[in-house]
Amino acid sequence: MHLIAAKRIPRYIKGTIDFGVKFEKCQEFKLYGFSDSDWAGFVDDMKSTSGYCFSLDSRMFSWCTKKQEILAQSTAEAEFIAATAAAYQVLWLKKVLCNLDIQ
Repeated sequence: MHLIAAKRIPRYIKGTIDFGVKFEKCQEFKLYGFSDSDWAGFVDDMKSTSGYCFSLDSRMFSWCTKKQEILAQSTAEAEFIAATAAAYQVLWLKKVLCNLDIQ
């Protein structure tokens, strides 16, 4: 089973060798962010999943999804935990962008 999965990796790379990411110069950078969560998505321990992503204009450059460490008691609490994680990330991103004279 593992050998079959390992053989798929070179085939994937060979099939996507011409793919790439195109970077273009922008006049103005606007930072956009989104966060979301599910409530009690893991059946075993009833923990929720948080996720967020950030983009400069339409170019996504930062994202994360992970299981929440705290057991949320409601959908609102799960969303609050996800929004808090996204807020920490956006504060750090703003500092980095300011140091690069982008924001």
